[in-house]
Amino acid sequence: MKRLLFILFLNVILFSEAVLADVVKPALVEINVDTEKNIVIEIRASIEALLTGINAQYKNTTEAPNADEYDEFRQLPAGELQQAFAGFKQSFLQSIFIRPANSRNNENILLHIDSVKIPPTGYTKVPRISVIRLTGTLPVNTDAVLWYYPEKFGDNAVRVRQVNQKSEQWHWSQWQWLRNDKTSKAFSLTEIVAKQSTIEVISAYIVIGFEHIVPKGLDHILFILGLFLLSTHWRPLIWQVTMFTAAHTITLGLAMNNVVELPANVVEPLIALSIAYVGLENIFARELHKSRLVLVFLFGLLHGLGFASVLSDFGMPKDDFMTALISFNVGVELGQLAVLLMAFVLLRFWFKESHQYRKIIVLPGSLFISIIASYWFIERLELF
Repeated sequence: MKRLLFILFLNVILFSEAVLADVVKPALVEINVDTEKNIVIEIRASIEALLTGINAQYKNTTEAPNADEYDEFRQLPAGELQQAFAGFKQSFLQSIFIRPANSRNNENILLHIDSVKIPPTGYTKVPRISVIRLTGTLPVNTDAVLWYYPEKFGDNAVRVRQVNQKSEQWHWSQWQWLRNDKTSKAFSLTEIVAKQSTIEVISAYIVIGFEHIVPKGLDHILFILGLFLLSTHWRPLIWQVTMFTAAHTITLGLAMNNVVELPANVVEPLIALSIAYVGLENIFARELHKSRLVLVFLFGLLHGLGFASVLSDFGMPKDDFMTALISFNVGVELGQLAVLLMAFVLLRFWFKESHQYRKIIVLPGSLFISIIASYWFIERLELF
């Protein structure tokens, strides 16, 4: 029965999202409207995902029926992907819309694709984000707009910027996160949107941080489980998790301010290697040493660079940067504690005898973590 519980736990944690989780990021949409009602829309999205219809319904892109085609697009040079997208432009324009919120006939504004900027192939283990620039003109009496981006293209986050070119003034609306094929709420073009309250910033970034661990952060979940397996006593566990959080807070803050930057093809393999190391250390070390706190801190510095990719596109509020940064990391800490609590309830609670726990849980669990992380390390090096 205990062995069955352990196997069930590993399957829930490791395969609820696929082992090689490659998730398509939500599109980020910024709509600029000037005083003459000219609009410029910039959509940051994966063109490879648009062309193959791989969206948020797939927890892992490898689950999609046309995953092979998606991988082929990711390998294409920017010029060839540009050609592949050319035949899709009309379908793309027909699927999205922006319209005046007070339009009686629900008439959409005619949009044109002004440009499509596709980055070089680069590191294919991280989705390539292209920028699609659209232009159009709103009726002069438009005082609010609605935006729609279909579910078949995935989730999207959208905001509107009002621009007064003569006075050189502008201000942004708040972000709207749109899922389940929903049209946005009306964006006013006549009111200055109030700044988010501190409570709103805190709650929003705590949720983002928590969700980055549970359920989206499979590699970080494995790292926390690796810490748990060697010592299930709460005090050393909390120390390790806190050191990890403090370290990634430092590098996350530095990375978001462009002080520290490492390419993804360096960071992602090293994160996998750190997970593999923790698993191996669990196998050969029978007790927790103080030196592990130093290693956990160093690994936390590395993982912070990985967290930076989560916030780099969405950004951080300039006026509340520290509040958002701390809140995000509080959310990460809560996610980590949730993983530890679940592991304790499902594993340690059932194994009172330490020798039995090590034999049945620690050794096979740590070996399994190391094997998965080692595979990630090799796969992220793009050797094949």
